[in-house]
Amino acid sequence: MEFLRSLKKEDILDLLSHDFCSHCQTLLHSRITTLRKRKVDEICSLDDEGFESSGDHVVEMSFNDDASNSESLTKRNESLRNCSQRRDSDTSVKDDEKRVFGSSPGNLVGCKQSDFELLLNDGICEGSSFKNGLSEERKEQIRYSLVCSQKDFSLIERINGRHINVLQGLELHTEVFNELEQRKIVEWIYRLQWRGQQGKLKDRTYSEPRKWMRGKGRVTIQFGCCYNYAVNKSGIPPGIMRDEEVDPLPPVFKQMIKRMVRWNIIPSSCIPDSCIVNIYEEGDCIPPHIDNHDFMRPFYTVSFLSECKILFGSNLQVVSAGEFAGPISLFLPVGSVFVLNGNGADIAKHCIPSVSSKRISITFRKMQPNKLPYKFSPDTDLVGIKPLVFSSLNKSDKAQDEVRNLNIQQQQHKADSVESESDKVWNTKKTSFRVK
Repeated sequence: MEFLRSLKKEDILDLLSHDFCSHCQTLLHSRITTLRKRKVDEICSLDDEGFESSGDHVVEMSFNDDASNSESLTKRNESLRNCSQRRDSDTSVKDDEKRVFGSSPGNLVGCKQSDFELLLNDGICEGSSFKNGLSEERKEQIRYSLVCSQKDFSLIERINGRHINVLQGLELHTEVFNELEQRKIVEWIYRLQWRGQQGKLKDRTYSEPRKWMRGKGRVTIQFGCCYNYAVNKSGIPPGIMRDEEVDPLPPVFKQMIKRMVRWNIIPSSCIPDSCIVNIYEEGDCIPPHIDNHDFMRPFYTVSFLSECKILFGSNLQVVSAGEFAGPISLFLPVGSVFVLNGNGADIAKHCIPSVSSKRISITFRKMQPNKLPYKFSPDTDLVGIKPLVFSSLNKSDKAQDEVRNLNIQQQQHKADSVESESDKVWNTKKTSFRVK
């Protein structure tokens, strides 16, 4: 068998077709070519199937830059990368998205679900070879301590004769996902978009309406449930369509949920079971609205690619296509989590004016029990998640000092490595001079 593996296709054909008639030679050639093509297609399709949430072969994104792969895994990733690049050249996605697709298989393919935990925080020191001596628990404590939270939003409006803070219940948590994590999440989302364009997601999961006017036609990808935004042709009002099926939450999104629960952003009593991804191109918007009560409160929006502003008020005005006016606007930084609850979710309307550059958001929501799709099954991966409890950890300057010290150590480690490498090169040259 080892001998056969070492032979080229032409050698095998010559060996097996010896003394065959021309018809049989042609038939054998055709069969070998078909078999070879099928094997190549199977390899190329691994990255498409990788992130499915069933079975033990779930492919996971790793936020941990230190994860080491075997030599065979590296070779397979390289093969998958080449397959993905060839396929990307035939799609209609834009050039920057093609570059993301071309680089993503190395990050997204080849790891089982057990290999991926958001507990492994790479955001402290970026050098994968640098051993900082901290436990994973301590690294998570430091990362968590650097999250900045704001909960004191206020806008007093007169509602039904009473003065009410219509922003009560809003929260903004920044630095939840660092730059590396954002990049990898975005790569996953573009891969999901590509799968939707290729018809590899369920029909109601992916939607890319025709852009018939400015601000209309943003791409949406729904997981967990199918939400109907307007009265449809059958007269069904907006809400969760219980008889429609969409794909379940991908593993990456479940890991994001786990982090937000562990970091006390999402209460363990209201863990999301659905989400919607919005992919904005320049000029896209979301008009004024209050989220449907088929979903429980609170719900959570994570922002990527570019900062944007969100308007709030009990009476928002439509100025023109994609342009709105309201009494207050807040800014949503990339990597942040925006929590909508209380009056901020139920009394004040909100909207996203036309964005000036590409933006991606993921909004996580929990469905009301009586609105669950008929074929919905709870995800066992999202059961029993507990928030972290850190003693005497007050998002202090001490944690930031610790990060700075670690980065200084890392830079010194890199400098020492470079110096050591230079010594090796110089010693090699001296040896060669003596030989001469």
